[in-house]
Amino acid sequence: MAVSSTELGTLSIKQLLIKQSVPASIGILFMSVNILIDTIFVGQWIGSLAIAAVSVVLPITFLISSLGMALGIGGSSIISRALGANNREKALKTFGNQIMMTLGLAVMSVIIGFSFSSEVLLLFGANGDIMKPAMEFFTPVLYGVPFLALCMMGNTVIRAEGKPKFAMIAMIIPAFSNIILDILFIKVLNLGMFGAALATSISYFMCFAFILWFFIFKSELHLHLKHYFLDFKIVSEIASLGFVTFARQGVVAILSIILNHTLFIHGGEISVAIYGIISRMLMFALFPILGVTQGFLPIAGYNYGAKNYVRVSETISTSVKWAAGLATVIFIVILVFAEPIVTIFSKDATIVKETPNALRMVFAASPIIAIQLIGAAYFQAAGKAIPALLLTLTKQGFFLIPLILVLPNYYGIFGVWIAFPIADILSTLVTGFFLKREMNRKLTFAQDGI
Repeated sequence: MAVSSTELGTLSIKQLLIKQSVPASIGILFMSVNILIDTIFVGQWIGSLAIAAVSVVLPITFLISSLGMALGIGGSSIISRALGANNREKALKTFGNQIMMTLGLAVMSVIIGFSFSSEVLLLFGANGDIMKPAMEFFTPVLYGVPFLALCMMGNTVIRAEGKPKFAMIAMIIPAFSNIILDILFIKVLNLGMFGAALATSISYFMCFAFILWFFIFKSELHLHLKHYFLDFKIVSEIASLGFVTFARQGVVAILSIILNHTLFIHGGEISVAIYGIISRMLMFALFPILGVTQGFLPIAGYNYGAKNYVRVSETISTSVKWAAGLATVIFIVILVFAEPIVTIFSKDATIVKETPNALRMVFAASPIIAIQLIGAAYFQAAGKAIPALLLTLTKQGFFLIPLILVLPNYYGIFGVWIAFPIADILSTLVTGFFLKREMNRKLTFAQDGI
């Protein structure tokens, strides 16, 4: 049974985390499986070069669609706190403004993408033989990106309402449809990279159709025309909080550019393909931790808005413990089964030989990343944009990118892989310090009435 918005402030934290995190985890799992199987299909049916091409294109499309995710998470933080404070009009106005901002920015970004497609692909690392399959994949996928942006925005609002099962279904639909269409377009009709891209775009539209149905027939947020007119104050608040997510995705995009060029310089197309496999495993294997983080956001945001700081502290502690336990299990699985995992993606001898150890190194510090993820998410849920932004950028922006720029000059490809756990450890130490201080001082003082 779905959680209503008011139950975010009354049910036990463990109950809420299960009800919020399990559907979010399942949704992320299906989305990750979708990307994973997509990579397996293009690797097995088209070739290892196709994996490299997809690795170049996906960060571009995710950067554009992350506008929707950013506006969704930023607006959903406002919606959760507004519902917690019983201010429904602000929640409705926020949602209407989210829709208009997402649509406008996504369409503008797609136009730029079409106008400068070759330049964008080269920037993101479509070097050498990667360019041709990357271009075949990029153009059709761009048509579906506005739908993906609206889906990512709408999904966060559904969770903010306390209806995570519908958010889960919205993520499952494109996963199933993309897998079926991949088989049809790539295997049966032999459309190659174009077929893979067409399947992806159609699956985005199907997700959008479901989310549109939800907001028409199932949502608490019934909008009127007045709610769509942009309100400068609300737009500013959405943008300031949403910028945290977009900045993170922007840094991820910059990281992808640096990684793809560095990998190509030190190891050619094969190294780009190896990271393509590793990045898919990062998306797939960490789904339960990301699910706990997504489940954490509306609970923390609602109770912070309701000034119930005891429940906020309990939500932080429980979420960190659960996510850390799950991350430890994932690390052990990767450590033991790295070789058979890699053979699922490719039969290329070089990839099968070099990827397992690289995979283990990238995941080496995964048991501690829960602190970093939950810590950054707390400040976003509480509407504290600046600390949320800085802590969100610690891993990729402040540590990983500099390490990627420096270490390969001394240690080659090994320097790329070892940069990941070093960045995880450093970012966790920084986030853990600020989160602990927040819990010891501000939340404790606030609940004592100081």
